Amino acid sequence: MQWQKSSFSGVEGGNCVEVALAQPRLLLREGDSPGKVLAMAPRGLLALIRHIKSERQRDACACTLDNPTSRGEG
Repeated sequence: MQWQKSSFSGVEGGNCVEVALAQPRLLLREGDSPGKVLAMAPRGLLALIRHIKSERQRDACACTLDNPTSRGEG
């Protein structure tokens, strides 16, 4: 099985997420803990990614609204 490292991992490879294809599932693992693997259907991974992105956007908006200085006002 061939694992592919996230392009966001950087040169040193710390804090990286790796993915591999094991039909019909996708496997995910953290580079620092390769023994712990999460298996999911491609649709499940897509839903997870969408959820994480929406939560990050929601949190970013909340920080901006709660802290006016984060928008450069103050």
